[in-house]
Amino acid sequence: MADHRHKRDTNARRKPRAAFVAAPIALLATAGAVTLGVVGAPSPTELVTANAREAAVPGPSMEFERQPVVSRSSDRIERKPTKAEVVTAPASVRRAVSAADTKLWTTTTLNLWTAPGDQATKVGVLDELTKVLVTGRSLFGREEVVVDGTARWVSRGYLVAEEPEVETAEEAAAAKPAVGGTCTNGTSVSAGVSPNVAAVHQAVCAAFPQITSYGDFRSDGEHSQGIALDIMVSGDLGWEIAEFLRANYAELGISYLIYAQQIWSIERAGEGWRGMSDRGSVTANHYDHVHVTTY
Repeated sequence: MADHRHKRDTNARRKPRAAFVAAPIALLATAGAVTLGVVGAPSPTELVTANAREAAVPGPSMEFERQPVVSRSSDRIERKPTKAEVVTAPASVRRAVSAADTKLWTTTTLNLWTAPGDQATKVGVLDELTKVLVTGRSLFGREEVVVDGTARWVSRGYLVAEEPEVETAEEAAAAKPAVGGTCTNGTSVSAGVSPNVAAVHQAVCAAFPQITSYGDFRSDGEHSQGIALDIMVSGDLGWEIAEFLRANYAELGISYLIYAQQIWSIERAGEGWRGMSDRGSVTANHYDHVHVTTY
């Protein structure tokens, strides 16, 4: 197929057969006249190759077709700004602050943050029962408020329209679930766990005897140190236990709690329960147990 294509591409004419027969005879007739100089001359094949090579090298008179210049800028795809970038853009913030005309009450002490994301900086607190101007914007579990003319962010869910009633110390103590009682369901924790983990188990077992599965020592993280406990529970009962532990964190030496992809910690207690990123499974997201880390 390659030979046929070559003949079509060059459009060469086929020589008469007689010319091929006569060529050897002519060579024999002139063989005696060949001199030493002729012997050193290039062969026809070499001449054809050399001519082809020379033709391939551009000379002064040869012109090349100019190739179009491809602009790389046309290949660039303009990136759309993220929602966080749109919300926190200076012009967007100015508009939100200037348009804010609603005030709400804080139901607890709230930390003030410079932005809605986890990379924000804490810049102060809002006391409980404080009336604050809000913009109506929220993102990443936080709401935007206006403090001294500046946009700040607080945990969502702790601002209400009506002024909350002031709870007395006696009322607060009466509403707080008590820690105590005896564990009667036969469950226990491993020897060697921290006293605080033992106290958490005792409190939960006494208050919620229907819970019969706990996890303490494990090979990773805080579990390996004996300072963490998993309480195997799900649904609304899990929230009852989580709130019970949060209310008694001081007595039980609790550092932080995780349940249903939410976290509460002493360091950020003013923000209440905070959302966590998706870790990929029911167990990894703590939907089937309450995790307790103690001091």
